[in-house]
Amino acid sequence: MATTKIWAIKDSVSRVLSYAANPEKTIYTDLKKVLHYADDSSKTEQGCYVTGVNCNAETAFDEMNSVQQRFGKTSGNVAYHAYQSFKTGEVTPEICHKIGVELARKMWGGEHQVLVATHFNTGTYHNHFVVNSVNMWTGKKFNCNKGAYYKFRELSDSLCFEYGLSLIRNPSGKTPRRIYFAEKNGETTTFNVMREAIDFAIEHCRGFPDFKYLMREQGYAVNVNSTRKYWTIQSVNSQKSVRMYRLGENYTNESIVRRIKEMGNLGWRNFAVYERNKRALRCFKPRTIVFRGSFKPTKKFTGLYAKYLHYLYLLGKLPRYTQRKPLSPEMKEAWRHIDRITKQVTLVSHKQIKSVYDVQSFIEHTEKQINDVTNHRTKIYNKLRRCTDETERAQLFEGRNNCTALLKQLRKEKKIALKILEDYPKMNQNICIEMQAQNLALGRKTKTRKKEYVR
Repeated sequence: MATTKIWAIKDSVSRVLSYAANPEKTIYTDLKKVLHYADDSSKTEQGCYVTGVNCNAETAFDEMNSVQQRFGKTSGNVAYHAYQSFKTGEVTPEICHKIGVELARKMWGGEHQVLVATHFNTGTYHNHFVVNSVNMWTGKKFNCNKGAYYKFRELSDSLCFEYGLSLIRNPSGKTPRRIYFAEKNGETTTFNVMREAIDFAIEHCRGFPDFKYLMREQGYAVNVNSTRKYWTIQSVNSQKSVRMYRLGENYTNESIVRRIKEMGNLGWRNFAVYERNKRALRCFKPRTIVFRGSFKPTKKFTGLYAKYLHYLYLLGKLPRYTQRKPLSPEMKEAWRHIDRITKQVTLVSHKQIKSVYDVQSFIEHTEKQINDVTNHRTKIYNKLRRCTDETERAQLFEGRNNCTALLKQLRKEKKIALKILEDYPKMNQNICIEMQAQNLALGRKTKTRKKEYVR
């Protein structure tokens, strides 16, 4: 299995060539030592394999640069950087580099100069390709479009097949960096919440009818029709579905069928326990406490601050040390942004912001303060250029530092206020969804207001 990627280099060929041949990232930097690597079993993985295709590895930069100067094309996309990464433990350094060189020759043939280097700095063997963007013979630049990328991937897959390596059957799109690391850290992303729901349904079901029922109870609609090539999952409050195989190897059609069969009698017992707990929850009667007195003297929270407190309560953040968790997938996913929500409610409380309109007014007022403080700091800088008295200079420096600290605080508050405007519609939507999920779990009917018609 190998993943591939190509991107353009606009600044310097020398920089990317130096990176590819970095001795700290590869197996051996000296090409002569590479030739003797197979005969020396005492060598350790400290450097790199480097091979030049249509050029010499040691003089790759000079040769590429001379081709660009000969055709007068030293600007724009000066080179292309590509990589081919293999599954951990699937290839040896020799095979990895051999496949990389063959891929470079099939992809760029005898038209472009390519430097191929094998790295191991990330824990997995992967090849780096530094491609001269200018054709050696015609002077035309390499057209790195989608077709070129797909050709690069197909050639890589064909070589992996020839060498008996695994292939990526269903390649997925690029995952945003923040989502990738959030999933890697086990945070409550959309996919992680889906995985937890599927795992719970598999562990507590007696078959596919129960599987669909339990998924519906958790706020998901699944299409597990045997005639479909890919099974899908989507939130009952969303119009967008996700193919289950994108969640991982354990969530393909075959894997889900196998896991349900493996549960056997344990799934029957778990389903019975789930139904018993559900009936007990609906029959539960809260404790009644009689309060003698009046609530009038007590402090009441209203406006935007009250809505944030309600939101934090539904999230399970309030009251403190609570064990309650949200029921809807949307609220479970919102927990990942709890720090951002906490900053917003703190700003609303400290600045006495009552509504969304007040937020907009606060942003305008903060922008005016930022401009005033910036102008004042500029005047201080102008005085510092002409001031020669040490005592006065110390005072000016102190005033400048105070302005800088105040600007930092004002910009931070403005950023949080802008996030409030951005998150407010989503917060209202999540509150409605969570309230509906709680009503369904307790067997209560959702209250709906009667429509009023104006004649």
